[in-house]
Amino acid sequence: MDGSGPFSCPICLEPLREPVTLPCGHNFCLACLGALWPHRGAGGTGGSGGSVRCPLCQEPFPDGLQLRKNHTLSELLQLRQGSGPGPGPGPGPAPALAPEPATPSAPPSAPEPSAPCASKPWPAGEEPVRCDACPEGAALPAALSCLSCLASFCPAHLGSHERSPALRGHRLVPPLRRLEESLCPRHLRPLERYCRAERLCLCETCAAQEHRGHELVPLEQERALQEAEQPKVLSAVEDHMDALGASIAQSRRTVALIKSAAVTERERVSRLFAEAAAILQGFQTEVLGFIDEGEATMLGRSQGDLRQQEEQRSRLSQARHNLSQVPEADSVNFLQELLALRLALEEGCGPGPGPPRELSFTKSSQAVQAVRDALRAACASQWEWLRGPGGDEDELQKLGTEEAESQDPDSTNHLESEAPRDYFLKFAYIVDLDSDTADKFLQLFGTKGVKRVLCPINYPESPTRFTHCEQVLGEGALDRGTYYWEVEIIEGWVSVGVMAEDFSPQEPYDRGRLGRNAHSCCLQWNGRGFSVWFHGLEAHLPHPFSPTVGICLEYADRALAFYTVREGKMSLLRRLKASRARRSSAPASPIDPFQSRLDVHFAGLFTRRLKPAFFLESVDAHLQIGPLKKSCISVLKRR
Repeated sequence: MDGSGPFSCPICLEPLREPVTLPCGHNFCLACLGALWPHRGAGGTGGSGGSVRCPLCQEPFPDGLQLRKNHTLSELLQLRQGSGPGPGPGPGPAPALAPEPATPSAPPSAPEPSAPCASKPWPAGEEPVRCDACPEGAALPAALSCLSCLASFCPAHLGSHERSPALRGHRLVPPLRRLEESLCPRHLRPLERYCRAERLCLCETCAAQEHRGHELVPLEQERALQEAEQPKVLSAVEDHMDALGASIAQSRRTVALIKSAAVTERERVSRLFAEAAAILQGFQTEVLGFIDEGEATMLGRSQGDLRQQEEQRSRLSQARHNLSQVPEADSVNFLQELLALRLALEEGCGPGPGPPRELSFTKSSQAVQAVRDALRAACASQWEWLRGPGGDEDELQKLGTEEAESQDPDSTNHLESEAPRDYFLKFAYIVDLDSDTADKFLQLFGTKGVKRVLCPINYPESPTRFTHCEQVLGEGALDRGTYYWEVEIIEGWVSVGVMAEDFSPQEPYDRGRLGRNAHSCCLQWNGRGFSVWFHGLEAHLPHPFSPTVGICLEYADRALAFYTVREGKMSLLRRLKASRARRSSAPASPIDPFQSRLDVHFAGLFTRRLKPAFFLESVDAHLQIGPLKKSCISVLKRR
């Protein structure tokens, strides 16, 4: 036999020896199947290797499959061997055998079985794909892979695909190493179609179900189209890679520049800190020298007086002793000693120098303390400036939206942010600073300007003067109507707002500051952003800095609003007001602690007479009230 007939084993291509017929109808040598399925032998059930497949059609079989000799086919083969060689026609096979008629011609894509497998060139160093039907350890290089059988075959084992009508329709492709990638993971069918709408490779089931109505084409057609587009894509990739190369070079230069700038800035900062330390060291040396000089001068004067007084006392003591030693009969010596005692007494009859009223060097600690406080405040201010704003414009916009949504709908009235400045000027109120309330570290410039200073100012005693907080109030008290005034922030950290007239100015710093108690409320600029304070709680405002701030106090509505003023336009920062109780049917919203504090305590602020209040927090703080044109004012100054 030549191995091409129906009585040949598809594995060894020799006449069948001890033939075994699988349930799919294909026949094999028992030894060949035993070598291909190492866990199964004649009459055995196999081990735990899982399901196996027919080497030709890849039909799966369960673990319990028993390999038994087909005795009818074996006897038929013996009869054929006795009738002479050759595969000529003879008696039909046993019913268990499914003969496969030879095909008149092979498919165009399949090579001739006689073609040597070595005719296919393989890249140097690359292992060829081996035939899955050859015995293990002796597999020949595969010529084609079958996407239906999910196996690769050498030219010799491709004969069944050439002869069998059932296998002739299988899709044969050049050898593939990972055939499972060409199989649909859902339906375990070959990927034969391409969906242009979703850019996916599909099997026929996917194409008929999920992708019905999409533009579907065969894979070969899409590949031809994509191969035509490949040069353009590669050109675009090259251009993009060149652009990325230039961008990478620029980024590397930027990284190097940042590192170099950081090193330079670090050296500069270290040098400045060394200079600052040297300045402080020099100032310390001068202050200590000043103390030593003052001590030496005053001590020398006091010690001279002490020696003079001790000498005078010694002379008086000696003259008194000499007088006591004069005999009673010696009148001349008595008169002389008494005269000497009188003269010594007259020399010391004047009062001695008293203690100095002031030690000039004792004010050194006050100067050093002022420098320390200024340095601490300056460091805190500059650190906040270095850190800068915390979020970008999108984050600010988001925070602004959340803030607007958290506002009570009843808190908007006729004083809206779109109202022009002229509307507010109808309620203009002239604010004059009350010098009797100014802290000693605040310097007033007339009645409109105030600046924080390092050295205290010798203000006259006043029961209304702040003693622990750098604050000042406006003259007059407000108790009805609507009031509007403006403040110009010139420099530093500033808080502007209102404070109850009866609030004690002697309160300690933590409770006396503007907005840190239930008797005041304020808008604060801390060098980085705006925020509002009331009763010790803070709410940040997502708005950029504006030097001009408008304050509108509405007694009738029990509200206090803060605006930024820029080129005659008003922009609402925050309107503070206790919200009305919402109906129980309204959807629940997140609790705002600041608004909750307003709901409980803010209305109580309007039961008192209020005054405009100003708090200058940093050492460089400076603000100016106004200016409001008198021609725009229709409401007289209220007292």
